[in-house]
Amino acid sequence: MTSPQRRRRFPKAGPEPAPQPPQEGQDLPEGPKKNPERLYVITGPDGAERSELDLVTLIVAHADPPPSATPEQAALLRLCTAPLSVAELSAYLSLPFSVVTVLLTELLTAELVTARAPVIRQALADRSLLEAVMHGLQRL
Repeated sequence: MTSPQRRRRFPKAGPEPAPQPPQEGQDLPEGPKKNPERLYVITGPDGAERSELDLVTLIVAHADPPPSATPEQAALLRLCTAPLSVAELSAYLSLPFSVVTVLLTELLTAELVTARAPVIRQALADRSLLEAVMHGLQRL
């Protein structure tokens, strides 16, 4: 005796072909997907300690990219002529935050970039400034 066969309510037009991996030199399809092998090649083995970087840490470059820099590191150095946050760098390069932190750690070790905390404004204005504004408004 054979088991009953189930039928689909909405049969597909035909079998979908399995997605093929990209060939050498061929771009990946559009979207945020990245080939994990490529990311490993960019970052290398992750045996070194990472710097304490978060999304709002500002990065500033000190020099032009050296000839030995990888394309991603050169792109980071070109972008950082003005202070940019790690989140912005990650978005501009379309790389995950973890990959960007590994690349930045290498650049920090080579002293090609500087990382600094963002400037946080005071929640309350200085009292003397408020008094000066108040006296100036009263004179009007």
